[in-house]
Amino acid sequence: MTTSNPNFTDAEYAARISQVRAEMELRGLDLVIITDPSNMNWISGYDGWSFYVHQCVLLGMEGEPVWWGRGIDANGAHRTVFMKYEESVVSYDDSYVQNPNKHPMETLASVIIERGWHQGRIGVELENYYYSAKAHDVLTNHLHEASLVDATGLVNWQRAIKSPPEIEYMRRAAKIVTKMHEIIYERAEPGMPKNELVAEIFHAGIMGADGQWGDYPAIVPMTPSGLDATAAHLTWDDSPLRAGESNFFEIAGAHRRYHCPQSRTLFLGKVPDIYRHAEEAVRVATDKALEYARPGYRCEDVANAFNSTLATYGFEKDNRCGYPIGLSYPPDWGERTMSFRRGDYTELKPGMTFHFMPALWLDDGGLEITEPILITESGCEKLCETQTGLFVK
Repeated sequence: MTTSNPNFTDAEYAARISQVRAEMELRGLDLVIITDPSNMNWISGYDGWSFYVHQCVLLGMEGEPVWWGRGIDANGAHRTVFMKYEESVVSYDDSYVQNPNKHPMETLASVIIERGWHQGRIGVELENYYYSAKAHDVLTNHLHEASLVDATGLVNWQRAIKSPPEIEYMRRAAKIVTKMHEIIYERAEPGMPKNELVAEIFHAGIMGADGQWGDYPAIVPMTPSGLDATAAHLTWDDSPLRAGESNFFEIAGAHRRYHCPQSRTLFLGKVPDIYRHAEEAVRVATDKALEYARPGYRCEDVANAFNSTLATYGFEKDNRCGYPIGLSYPPDWGERTMSFRRGDYTELKPGMTFHFMPALWLDDGGLEITEPILITESGCEKLCETQTGLFVK
C-alpha cells in the first residue's frame, strides 16, 4: 500500500503514535480527529494537495491510524501512508464534495460509529484552518453519545523535538534557501520587474541544491519593496526594482515538506544611515538573544534578551521574534505552538527548531535578517550558511 520512497521508517511512525497516545491518555481521550495536514503527514505519512476538502486521520488508543478523505484521494493515501491494512484507508464519494445538501462529516461520523469510538471522549482541532464550524456542527449532531473536546495543538506539541531524519531534511531545506538567496543577489538589478525575480526564486527553490530536490513552500515569497516593505506580508506585482529602496525577501527552502525559512534585505544603491543603524542593532541584539537559545532557558529569555538589547539602539519590536518550524503545508510554515516572546515559559530542549525572526519595519521600508536555528545540547546552530547582514548591490 505504501509508497516505494517513504519519508520515515515504520519504527519512527510507531514512536510518534506512542507519543500522541501518551498525551491522549493524560487527557482522557479515546480518539483524536487530526485535520491539520501537517499533523496528518507527521502521524501517517499522507502527502497530497487535498486539504481544500474535508479529510483527517483518526487515531484511537489501539491499532493503526485510519486515513479518511475524498474518494479520488484514496489512491494518494495508499501511495503515501505507512499503514499496511486496507481498512486503514477509508473514503467518501464525490457527491459529498462542496454540496450544500449533505456534508462529508456525516460519513466520518458513520466511520467512528462503526469502529466503536462513538461513546468516548473525542479530541478535535477546534482552532485549525482546516476544521470548519460546519464540520464541527455536523459531527456534534451525529455523534450524540460522544463528548467532543478541544485537542488543538495536541499533535503539534509532540512534533516540537525533531528526530535525526527530520533534522536532515531541514538541513537540506537550509541549503536550498541559501541557494535561493544567492540567486536573488545575483539576478536582482534596478529595472527588473519584481515578478521576474520571483520566478527566479521559485525556480531555484524547486530545482533544489546539492542534489536534493525542492518541495513547494507553505508560504509564497514575501517580496515587498520601498513603502510596501513597511508591511509584513505583501507579495509581488510587476513593479520594477528601484535604486534607493529596501527590498526584503522572506522565503523558505522546502524538502519533503520540511521547511527552512530565512529572510534577507537587499538594498540597491547607497544605504541610508538609518538602515545601517538598524542593521547594527539587529546584529548585536541577535547575537545576544542566541546566547539564550540553549537547553534550560525559556522562550521568553530569548525574546527578552533580544528586545532589551534592541532598545539600547532606540528600536522597539512589538511582536514575537521567533516561532517553531518544521513540517508544514499552506498557509503557514510555523508549527503554532511556542513563540519567542515575553510570557512564554516553554523550556528549550535539544532538537527544537525555530525561525528566529527579528524583523523591523521602518518609516520608509523594512529590514529582515532572520535565521532558522536548531537547539543543540550545548547551544544553538544556525542551519544556513547564507551571508548575514544587509545585501547591497
